[in-house]
Amino acid sequence: METLLLNPAAVEEATQLPAVVSAVEDAFAAYASGDAQMPAKSYIDLPQYDGDFRSMPAYIQSDDWDGAGIKWVNSHPNNPEEHGLPTVMGTMIYSDPETAVPLAILDGTTLTMKRTGAAAAVATKHLAVADATSLGLVGAGVQAHSQLEAIATVRDIETVVVADQDADAVDRFVAEYGDDFDVREGSIADAVGCDVVSTTTPVEDPIVPRDAVGEHTHVNAMGADAEDKHELADEILLDAKLVIDDHAQCTHSGEINVPYAAGVLTDDDIHGALGDVVVGDIAGRTDADGVTVFDSTGLAIQDVASAHVVYEYAQDNDVGTAMELVGTDL
Repeated sequence: METLLLNPAAVEEATQLPAVVSAVEDAFAAYASGDAQMPAKSYIDLPQYDGDFRSMPAYIQSDDWDGAGIKWVNSHPNNPEEHGLPTVMGTMIYSDPETAVPLAILDGTTLTMKRTGAAAAVATKHLAVADATSLGLVGAGVQAHSQLEAIATVRDIETVVVADQDADAVDRFVAEYGDDFDVREGSIADAVGCDVVSTTTPVEDPIVPRDAVGEHTHVNAMGADAEDKHELADEILLDAKLVIDDHAQCTHSGEINVPYAAGVLTDDDIHGALGDVVVGDIAGRTDADGVTVFDSTGLAIQDVASAHVVYEYAQDNDVGTAMELVGTDL
């Protein structure tokens, strides 16, 4: 049986965002319903290289398909300056659960960007006001692009306000999306006053103050992915309807990790998990809600669901390179 090799361009082509958003929503539902297995993310710390490796395995069973996979991903902050390489790189292996044959080996970096945007879109679908038309982006890096593209599949976004210290990054963002949206540069305060906000920065000292956030704003807190990272003022988290992707990951390395470790924020302040919102076990946005926050750390189930969509599209549309990875001689 052949294995598809899908490089970044192939993954980009095969990632049909509406389908990925739907698959990621189904993955959250499967996890909440007990139809997914997701062992804890494991780490290999490499302080001598100022980096680490992370392994993220998962299995999903749904009515229409089941799939398994693992993502091997790193974080090496010195890569761009010292080696001309990305800080984060990933490789995804998507496998047939019945036979264990690796169906595809995918560029996990592109896949991660897409599935992270899709998670924010799922949260936005369930937690943002229904008539949201403005999106604020705190950070204009590559993840901001995926945030806009994915969120625009679930809300009729017209206006986009981008805040970033890097003026060149903002200019590139405006140039890319200015024909499709009313895109403008603004301050952090301007951005977080929008109907929907996504924060995608690596800061450790909060940069979003409570008094700047709109009265009914939904915030996707996407930047924190390690201990000590923290983008939002504690008062925002305490005042908001706070939804997380996974308790263990969020309390360890998500947006809430700093106030949770300090005892400022407790489990009583957490409304629940996004999967429980998706399946209806707990409420999403209600008319009584003001600010809502989604704390996203990124889950292996998102990778498997997205890889399934990419693989199916690639197979049907002759995308990627097929190779005989597994020998059949017994």
